[in-house]
Amino acid sequence: MLKLRRSDTVYVTTGKDKGKKGKVLKLFAAEKRAIIEGVNLVKKHKRRTQQDQQGGVVAVESPLSISNLMVVCKHCGKPVRVGIKDLEDGTRSRYCKRCKEVI
Repeated sequence: MLKLRRSDTVYVTTGKDKGKKGKVLKLFAAEKRAIIEGVNLVKKHKRRTQQDQQGGVVAVESPLSISNLMVVCKHCGKPVRVGIKDLEDGTRSRYCKRCKEVI
């Protein structure tokens, strides 16, 4: 079970974008990778087409490994480790290991 969800705010712990925060746009569970908004940008050459009249070099987000990301807690506002616990109503939920609040 992945501890990340789409639209979570995450913090990058390693790599060229270390220290940046961004929102998870897309998850690839099988490869354990995620695309983060505004992080790990790579240059891509685009051809001019009917829809895109102006071609050229464009910056596009590239997937990052999930092991290089930490979830930012909504309550603490800091990057935290995430745990999973069973609630009283029988559902499973993610929680912040720092402040013990449900994320």
